[in-house]
Amino acid sequence: MTINCRGTARRAPTEFPFDPTEVAPRLLAWYGAHGRNLPWRHTRDPYRIWLSEIMLQQTTVTAVIPYYQRFLAAFPEVTALAAAPPEQVIEQWAGLGYYSRARNLHRAAQLVVGEHGGHFPQTVEALAALPGIGRSTAGAIVSIAFDRPAPILDGNVRRVLIRLFAYASDPRGTKAEHALWRWAELLTARERPHDYAQAIMDLGATVCTPRDPDCPGCPLAALCQARRHGLERQLPAARPRKSVPLRRQVALLVEREGRYLVRPRPAEGFLGGLWEFPVADLRDHETPLSAAGRLAQELGVVGRQAAVGRLKHAYSHFTLELALVRVTGLGEERVAEGGWQWQGPGRLAETPLHGAHRKLLERFVLTGASGDSNE
Repeated sequence: MTINCRGTARRAPTEFPFDPTEVAPRLLAWYGAHGRNLPWRHTRDPYRIWLSEIMLQQTTVTAVIPYYQRFLAAFPEVTALAAAPPEQVIEQWAGLGYYSRARNLHRAAQLVVGEHGGHFPQTVEALAALPGIGRSTAGAIVSIAFDRPAPILDGNVRRVLIRLFAYASDPRGTKAEHALWRWAELLTARERPHDYAQAIMDLGATVCTPRDPDCPGCPLAALCQARRHGLERQLPAARPRKSVPLRRQVALLVEREGRYLVRPRPAEGFLGGLWEFPVADLRDHETPLSAAGRLAQELGVVGRQAAVGRLKHAYSHFTLELALVRVTGLGEERVAEGGWQWQGPGRLAETPLHGAHRKLLERFVLTGASGDSNE
């Protein structure tokens, strides 16, 4: 049967347990009264919408807003971002995490300027060819910036669809991907796609939340199959947790006349472009002090060494256990080559150190504390 109505123009598959033409009108009416007032909601500029979508990947709205505003102040348009040196982009991004996003953002800006004349492509396929832009992000840009129908499937939309259809299998499996994209495509509004995309994302963020969904306040409650079967708090199904490896390192606080030794990491790769104190992996059965001695010898620094504490920091795919050793009483100001710099606490506070070393700075340099931390 062909559906012909305000929201969609699609053939309804047999698995639809409700009338799919009701979804878009219900969502759009709800959005008119309950949509969030966010900084990127007041523009159709694809550059600003793209920036917000990249920043929002794996980061909360509350955390993103100040970064979004500062980033735009530094790079108000795509040409400014494309022309910026990589270290300046990383500096503006520092603290948001998942730094490959910043590097991809910079490369994509250069391609938009160099290959597209400074204008963002207006199709999902062309946008998805740019670094860091997947199918869902491309769909969001096409829908929101250009008001053209395109399905999206970010984490919030995924959760809405899983509950709406009471999808009880692995929510990230191959079958789930196929089913969820098909449903997202079939439900995407033909009219007002700009509002529909933001409405379904807002619904997942504010009503159809992970742990305590507000079903009485949901415009899709009458259609929701999870609610119908009492599964709204059981879905999406939990995935088996993978064990997270533990990585052990020693970091040196090499101090001379109130300044500390730091350097930027290579521009490419994990935490690319961010700064760090001297660091080395702990070998099997190696103590932090012996590893610190080995690292100090490699750097060419000789001084008194004292263990000052430990801290833990969780990255996306491993947990880092960092032992801290302070090195003082240095002789000549000589260190091995490798981009090392001496920086005082004031400058360090503004240097884009990566997460674990930012924590090290705040707890063992700026405050002068010592001890262990497992946060």
